[in-house]
Amino acid sequence: MNIVDFPTNTSQWSLVFHKVTQTSAVLWAGTLFPTLRKPKLARLIIYANGNEVQRIEILQHSWQRPFNKLSQRFYHTARISNLTAGTEYSVNFYQRLESDEFEGNDQWQLLRRGTFSTLPDSLPSDKNKAFTVALSSCFYEHRDSGRAAQAFKGLYERGDTAFKPDVKFMVGDQVYLDIGLDSLSPLTNEVRQRVADDYAKHWQALGSMLTRGGTWMLPDDHEYWNDYPFYDSLLPTLFMLKVKKVRHAWKAASRDGVMNVQQTSKIEVFDIGNDLSFCVADLRSYRSKTQFIDNAGFDKLVNWAKGLTKPGVLVIPQVLLANKNKLERNLLSFQPQYSKLIEAMAISGHDIVVMSGDVHFGRIAKVKIGDKGARLIEVVSSPMSNLTGLNSFASAKASNSPKLFPDPDMVEVKGVEPKTVEYDKAFNVKTKRGYPFSAYWRERTREHFMTIGFHKNTDDIGMTVQAWRIRQPDKNRLPAKDFKKAFTITLK
Repeated sequence: MNIVDFPTNTSQWSLVFHKVTQTSAVLWAGTLFPTLRKPKLARLIIYANGNEVQRIEILQHSWQRPFNKLSQRFYHTARISNLTAGTEYSVNFYQRLESDEFEGNDQWQLLRRGTFSTLPDSLPSDKNKAFTVALSSCFYEHRDSGRAAQAFKGLYERGDTAFKPDVKFMVGDQVYLDIGLDSLSPLTNEVRQRVADDYAKHWQALGSMLTRGGTWMLPDDHEYWNDYPFYDSLLPTLFMLKVKKVRHAWKAASRDGVMNVQQTSKIEVFDIGNDLSFCVADLRSYRSKTQFIDNAGFDKLVNWAKGLTKPGVLVIPQVLLANKNKLERNLLSFQPQYSKLIEAMAISGHDIVVMSGDVHFGRIAKVKIGDKGARLIEVVSSPMSNLTGLNSFASAKASNSPKLFPDPDMVEVKGVEPKTVEYDKAFNVKTKRGYPFSAYWRERTREHFMTIGFHKNTDDIGMTVQAWRIRQPDKNRLPAKDFKKAFTITLK
């Protein structure tokens, strides 16, 4: 295989590792840009310890459309198996150059490379080698200039191994499809192209993040539109949603992005041996007037919570510790399911960590739940990149509310007594002042992502949380720590 160093804009190609387990992973390779042509032959080569372990050939007819109504842009997914638990793999993505353009008939060009690790069979006992999750949400590409991906890359490649993310949860608003006057187009093809173009520029900006570590993505409303699936908003940029054909085209293209690009599943459950159980739940795509997820998904979610035999981690796109919101719906707006979920989480007696985003602030809170000594620990990370201009009014700083959970003034939960929520301001991500008529008009939470590390003690699980400032590197050019001292807790 003859690799040629022929210049190409590799940032227009994407390589992502989805749904990594102990023995498998889903590789996503392709481009979201409309100007590149499909290679007649492409190749993914997987290495471990520098040795090739698997090779995947991608023929021209194998490429799929990420957006079904658009003929440009293409991708391929491949599930690889027979991997070894707790092992780091690297992947190279090549295309073969056509022989009539280049000398020789076996010339290959490297388009993208990346690295991921399979899940371990059990949690490590050394906290300096913890199993580490990165948590992020809310990425607006406009003023980011690649800094989010650069910060993640720095931590992944050169940071303390205790904080190097093994996997990442990107829990919503990875794209903002409802920002800008182009959302007012009445032409359905323009709507589809705008959705696809937004994905292209956001995935390009996040490229160095997407190629490092396994990825689970959840959508929130801006992968569709503000307060999706409802379209009664008074926002001017959402006016064309009142037109049925435009709304249907917008919804279809948005769903293509969630399902084909982000590769989101309704509910996914995986375990780290007998130590920790994860549930990743899409509580946005299947909403109705009365439910935040359909019955089949809700049953699976509730059964996971009730059946825990070890500490659990629930990954969702909106916070559970919420107040009523008069402007748009949150989980509390769907009270029957909200109440039943809390009731289910109180049954097992095991601690549950909720990882979420959406609210444009970073915060850690904890509260006792149920009568068996269990706690709910909620870790919220938002945003990776703040909205700008007039939209920057959506910025926020950490809220130490609600005071009780579940709050009896907002919801009744059978058999779950309200308890005082513990907030520690030391674990509110810091803010930055805003200025009128600048890019950021209001005080805003600093752009950040978090890492959550898990390690095994003798009889329990240790958890450590740190927030990393994306736009403020330290003296080693790594993202600076936002918490002076990391948040630590033991789970049972």
